[in-house]
Amino acid sequence: MATLGSHEQKHKVTIVGSGNWGSTIAKIVAENAREHPDLFQPEVQMWVYEEEATVPQTSKHYDPSSKFSTQKHPLTKLINHFHENVKYLPNIALPDNIIANPSLVESVKDSTILVFNLPHQFIDGLCDQMKGAILPYARGVSCIKGVSVSSEDVALFSESIGAKLGIYVGALSGANIANEVALEKFCETTVAYDPPPMDSRNPTPKEGRTPQASQLDLTQITEHKDAKGLTSKVRLTAQPPELPEVNHKLLHTLFHRPYFHVHVINDVAGVSLGGALKNIIALTAGFVIGKQWGDNAKAAVMRVGLLEMRKFGKMFFENSVRTATFTEESAGVADLITSCSSGRNFRCAKMSVERRISIQEVEKEELNGQMLQGTSTAQEVYHFLKERGKVDEFPLMTGTYRILKGELSVDDIPSLMEKSPIG
Repeated sequence: MATLGSHEQKHKVTIVGSGNWGSTIAKIVAENAREHPDLFQPEVQMWVYEEEATVPQTSKHYDPSSKFSTQKHPLTKLINHFHENVKYLPNIALPDNIIANPSLVESVKDSTILVFNLPHQFIDGLCDQMKGAILPYARGVSCIKGVSVSSEDVALFSESIGAKLGIYVGALSGANIANEVALEKFCETTVAYDPPPMDSRNPTPKEGRTPQASQLDLTQITEHKDAKGLTSKVRLTAQPPELPEVNHKLLHTLFHRPYFHVHVINDVAGVSLGGALKNIIALTAGFVIGKQWGDNAKAAVMRVGLLEMRKFGKMFFENSVRTATFTEESAGVADLITSCSSGRNFRCAKMSVERRISIQEVEKEELNGQMLQGTSTAQEVYHFLKERGKVDEFPLMTGTYRILKGELSVDDIPSLMEKSPIG
């Protein structure tokens, strides 16, 4: 039997994804797993999309006489040998309790906490591979910024993953530039997780009866609320009592570092929306700086943009979104500030004005044809709002899309901001 304050089982954590941000999060999680053996198994699996690589000449591990520097090897072999992701997070030492694994199925096997950190376009395919391979009571946290917007609905990536796998998934987002976090430069982040009731270790007394006689067995509840505050279609399996409870305190322990401060809240929708909508406002900020209107103009854009972000959240997720998520959290105002100062949406929009070319041309020149998140989100949000007759209620966000389309000019931004309703 477990002693007081200990647990019979420990959480096994797997990071699904190993790019720049994925490797950084793996570093954080592995450091904390090692420091808290009462809660977590020390070994942290990191799924790696296998590819061939060599140690680059810029790496401290480069040795012209070594086969690792002159011949291609599987990336997982290089990561496990050097304890460094030499391709996607070079010159950052990773804890040796991170195990890079090319097999998705093997890496998630028996894991009780899954941390998703990969490009959103791969979610469906990878979840299909994971079905049947994960524990039915696993819990997750998505570090994938943004939301999926269609003319019909706004879907959170965390809920898309949860629906595919039949598990509950929260979200992590904030003003987090991966390289700065990896270098252990101080920052903050927000973790959003609304603990499903069946995972609670505190039975709820039924009304009008003595607690001893009528405690509800929460583990038998399968329903939970989704991000819109409605009953989710996903039926969950309770985590076994032998495991430490996955609650705000445990997630704080899993992600918090002296250089990476974590605030845990319930508002998954607000955190997810903040990570998506701020990219539209970053484009607008880039436009005004490209015009050399100065920091006062950029600050005005950010203020009005934040109001529209908040209004969007309250309008379409009224039962769950908290205003404070946008105005007080790293996932809200802080991420907006960073994105409007150094993010690539901001930089590319600024270049488009300075060079007097379309942002599509900047994308081709600077991003090898990749599409900015801000441009795709602006398009999706515009059509979503148009379908509901709400375009005029969000003049800055929808006006930014019309600037991208050539229907409006950057010079129209001040008048757009004047039209933006407060509330």
